[in-house]
Amino acid sequence: MKVEELEKCAPSTDWNVLYWVLGTILMPVALPLALFNIWQRFRAQKFRNQLPGKVVLITGASSGVGEALAHVFYSAGCKVILAARRTLELERVKKDLMALDLEPAYPPTVLGLDLAELNTIPDFVTRVLGVYNQVDILINNGGISVRSDVASTAVDVDLKIMVVNYFGSVALTKALLPSMIKRKSGHICFISSVQGKFAIPQRAAYSASKHAMQAFADSLRAEVASKNINVSTVSPGYVRTQLSLNALTGTGKSYGKMDDSTAKGMSPDKLAERILKCILRNEPDIIVSDIQAKIAYYLRHLCPTLFFWVMAKRALKLEKADKKTS
Repeated sequence: MKVEELEKCAPSTDWNVLYWVLGTILMPVALPLALFNIWQRFRAQKFRNQLPGKVVLITGASSGVGEALAHVFYSAGCKVILAARRTLELERVKKDLMALDLEPAYPPTVLGLDLAELNTIPDFVTRVLGVYNQVDILINNGGISVRSDVASTAVDVDLKIMVVNYFGSVALTKALLPSMIKRKSGHICFISSVQGKFAIPQRAAYSASKHAMQAFADSLRAEVASKNINVSTVSPGYVRTQLSLNALTGTGKSYGKMDDSTAKGMSPDKLAERILKCILRNEPDIIVSDIQAKIAYYLRHLCPTLFFWVMAKRALKLEKADKKTS
C-alpha cells in the first residue's frame, strides 16, 4: 500500500480534535461515575454477605410485589416477617418459602395487619418486636389503588386510599422508629410509584397518597441520617400484579379488571430484585420503569406545559372510552 493510501485511511485532524475535546470534557465526569459504580457494587456485595439473619418486615406480603420480596429476602437468609390482612394467603406464601429448603433458613413469621386500622398498629409493632426484639429492614409495601376521575370519586374513597397508602405506612414507621433510633441501625424502604412523581388522569387519590409518601420519606431521610438509619423510596412503573383487580371505583366498589398496562408491566420478581439492590446500595430514591414513564417524569419537571397538554389529551381519551363502555 502506498503512503498516500495510508494517509487516506488515517483519522483526519478534525476527528482527532473532536476525540480530544470529548475526552477532555467527558473523562472528568465518566471516570468518577465509573469509580462510584465500582464502589457501589463492592458495597452492595459487602452488605449482601451481612444479610443472613437480618430481620425484614414486609407489609402487603400476601401477593404481588410483597410476595416477591418475601422470596428475595428469605432466599438471602433473612428472618422475614410477613404482614397483610389476608392471613391465609400469608400462610400460603410461608409454605412456599419453606418448600425452598434453603440452608440456613429461618421459618417465616406471619402476622395479620390492616393498615386502615391505625389504632391497632402500635400493638402490631409490639408483636413484631416480640418475635426477634428488632427490625433491621422495614419495607412499606402495602396499599390499594383506585380507578375513577375526581368528580366521580366519593370523599370516603379518597380518605380510604390516603389512610391505607399513606397514614398506615406513616403510623407503622413511627411505631418502629424508636427501636431503630435506640439501636442506631435500620433501613426503611417505601414502595411508592411513578405516580408519586407525576399525576395522571383517573388516579388522583392514588397519586396524591404516593406524593405524600414521597414527601414524608424525603423529610424522614434527612432527620434520621445522623442516627445511622437509611431511608429509600422506590417508584415503580406498571407491575404485573393484581393491583388493578383489587382497585376501588369512585363509589368504593371493587374495580375487578386487569388493565392492559398492568398486564404488560414488569414482573414483580424483577422489581423485587431491584428493590433488594436498592437497599444493599443504600440508594435514597430510584425510579424503576420503562422509558415512557421516565420521559413523563422529566417532561413534568422540564417542560410542564407540554406535560399538562399530553395529560389533558389522555384524560379526554379515557373519558370517551368510559362513555363507550357505560
